[in-house]
Amino acid sequence: MATAVMIMGASGSGKSASMRNFKGSELGVINVANKPLPFKSDINTYNTDRYEVVEQLLKKASVKSIVIDDSQYLMANEFMRRAKETGYQKFTDIALNFWSLIDMINRELPEDVIVYFMHHTETDMNGNEKAKTVGKMLDEKITVEGLFAIVLKTVVVDGKYSFATKTNGSDSVKTPMGMFDEQYIENDLKLVDTKIREFYGLGKEKK
Repeated sequence: MATAVMIMGASGSGKSASMRNFKGSELGVINVANKPLPFKSDINTYNTDRYEVVEQLLKKASVKSIVIDDSQYLMANEFMRRAKETGYQKFTDIALNFWSLIDMINRELPEDVIVYFMHHTETDMNGNEKAKTVGKMLDEKITVEGLFAIVLKTVVVDGKYSFATKTNGSDSVKTPMGMFDEQYIENDLKLVDTKIREFYGLGKEKK
C-alpha cells in the first residue's frame, strides 16, 4: 500500500516551490495544470489531466516519490468539460473519479511509493479552510481531506514559507502523532519525504 499525502495551500504559497531540493532521479511530477516549475530543475514532468493517463504514469513510474501538481484541476477540468450536462450525475462521477485514483494508489502501488497531491484551498461559509473542489454538491459526495492520513498546509508569514503540520482549529491539517514535533516546518518537500519514510520505515527490509 502506497502513501497518499495532501499538500494544500493558496496559489503562490510555496506548494510547487517545495520540490526544489529533489534531484531529477528522485521525483516525478504529473503536471495537471500544464505550468512550468517555479525553479530550474532536471525533474521530469508529464502534462496531463486525464485520470487514465495519470494512473498509467503512476503504475509505470521508476521513482518512489511522485507529485500530482494542482490536483484540484483533475476535478475542475472534468467539470468544465461537462459543464453543459444537466443533472447531478456529473458530480457523482467527478467525486468517484477522484476517489478511485486515491484508492488505486492505496491498493495497487508499492508500499515504498509516496504520492503528493498539491491542492488549492478555499474557505467555506463557516470560515474554515478546506481543500478546493467544484462546489457544494461535490462536497456532499466526498470529503477530500478524509482520504489522506497526512495533510500539510502552506503558510506564509513575513515572507517566510512554511508547512503547518498540525491543525489551527479552522483547517483540516493532520499528521500522525510523533511524525513531526514542530507546528511549522520549512516548506521543503524533500525533508517531508524523508520524515515520512523514516516514520513508516519505507524502503527498509522487513524482518
